Amino acid sequence: MKQSTKLLSAGLVLLLGATLGCSKQINFLKARNELNRGVRAFEATNFTAAAEHFNTALEYDPELLAARTYRASSYMMQYVPGSSSPENLRVADDALQGFREVLEIDPQNQLAMSSIASLYYNMEKAEEAKEWNMKLIQAFPDNSAAYYTIGVIDWGQSYKRTQEVRAEVGMRQEDLGPIKDAKMRQALAEELAPVQDEALKMFNKAIEINPDYEDAMNYINLTYRQMAEVAPSNEEYERLSLIADEWVQKTLDTRKRLAEASSRDLISAE
Repeated sequence: MKQSTKLLSAGLVLLLGATLGCSKQINFLKARNELNRGVRAFEATNFTAAAEHFNTALEYDPELLAARTYRASSYMMQYVPGSSSPENLRVADDALQGFREVLEIDPQNQLAMSSIASLYYNMEKAEEAKEWNMKLIQAFPDNSAAYYTIGVIDWGQSYKRTQEVRAEVGMRQEDLGPIKDAKMRQALAEELAPVQDEALKMFNKAIEINPDYEDAMNYINLTYRQMAEVAPSNEEYERLSLIADEWVQKTLDTRKRLAEASSRDLISAE
């Protein structure tokens, strides 16, 4: 009798194991099916439906990293920059949380890090955007876009403050610099020097990584024009403006060269 009981117990254990194994395999297949359906919806730009499929996939297989990444990306694609509606902010928060979950599993996931940085930038949260772009640089030192974005944030800060001071001293948009009030100009120059220096450093690093980075070249031009606004003399204003003009020409030359190369490639492909 005892032997029969032992055999029955062993048989039940084996049956349970087989059942659990079968259930796990079924969930595995269901998760992949939902993942594929979500990817198709994502590619068709139906991001709401895509997120639902990825959610279902994660219910079947919580360890499916691709579904977790795609789900966060689906939320991100629903975010509309500039809108402060509760629904829009909710999808932004869902995207941020989703990408953070990806990083908990894969701390070096470049897509998740760059997406968080991009979301914060589009949400106009400059400090958070800089923080995450710095993290991106630390993990991926050759990410030229991260350097560029930090530079753009710095330039934006410089431009905003410069326009505020120009308005305070009664300068119109079309009035040439430097800022007329010498005392206010000097104070602003001291305030903005670290920001402008960092901007130039970041743009130059982006170009060092990608020598054809024409947007970075153009922002170097714009940064020198901001520096000219707080120049201590008319002579220094002219010198900085000439440097800015040189970067305008570099931008145009690069744009022309890239366009010509693209045209040659199209002709070769025909």
